[in-house]
Amino acid sequence: MTEPRVRTRFAPSPTGELHLGGAWTALASWMVARRVGGTTVLRIEDLDPARSDPQSEASIVRDLRWLGLDWDDGPVRQSTRAALYEDAIALLSNRRLVYPCDCSRAEISRAVAAPHAGEEAVYQGACRHKDPSRAMKRPPALRVMVPSEVVEYEDEVVGSVSQSLGRDVGDFVLKRGDGAFAYQLAVVVDDLAMGITDVVRAADLVASTPRQIWLARTLGGQAPRYAHVPLVVAGAGMRLEKRTLGATIRELRGTGVRAEEIVGELAHGLGFTTRHEPTTPTAIAASLRGRNLAYRRESWAVPERWQALIRRARGDDLG
Repeated sequence: MTEPRVRTRFAPSPTGELHLGGAWTALASWMVARRVGGTTVLRIEDLDPARSDPQSEASIVRDLRWLGLDWDDGPVRQSTRAALYEDAIALLSNRRLVYPCDCSRAEISRAVAAPHAGEEAVYQGACRHKDPSRAMKRPPALRVMVPSEVVEYEDEVVGSVSQSLGRDVGDFVLKRGDGAFAYQLAVVVDDLAMGITDVVRAADLVASTPRQIWLARTLGGQAPRYAHVPLVVAGAGMRLEKRTLGATIRELRGTGVRAEEIVGELAHGLGFTTRHEPTTPTAIAASLRGRNLAYRRESWAVPERWQALIRRARGDDLG
């Protein structure tokens, strides 16, 4: 059987400007495809209309192009793909795997032990066996019944990952009570529909992957390969935030930092190049042809010199 041509996607949420963390994953995803002559998709994950901003989408597109990152398809907006998500829910419903849940977040939190930092509360299935035609306390979410199954996969960066769906995840939401489709459903449906073979994204999404693999299989598809690259952090290992100095591509461009400098730093941080030097995505892809990628496995910090440039531009260094 012929191996499908590599196809990746970069899928930002249009809730702000492109920052270095987004550019980091965009470059990594682009490189996985382009170094082997594959294709890539730009997908805009605008499922939440209250948070999505068309100006943010336009800014992200502009900054990606400025960095030298292109795409073969897109931008494709999730807000236009509701029919596909409804079809997936219908398929799961026909298999009696979907049920309405009118529990509030507070009720769910009270029913479970407090999760550790960075962990989500595991839904205990309070509504799983209730009459779905009952009078609801509030507009219900739709949840999918997960089996007591351990899902394992080999991540291209973090290695072996194993998760018990029943114990570690619980019955997760497919569609919220307000009518918005859940990320966990949309991302799987879209990856299958778009023929994505390789998902490259940040390490904070590792915990979501086993349930997405299970859902892809349950919908009759084959899950892609996954590579979860380390996070970009601010100084002292702090999580990158929108207010982090030097975090956005627009800020850096405004102080005179060239696209080739940013790409060079990101590529070296990812482990794609051996030297700190300005370069372009196309040049890196050419240099990597025929070679296996050796990803960096530690988080990467925003260079202090870039933060200093922004401080000077803002006048923060003036006494």
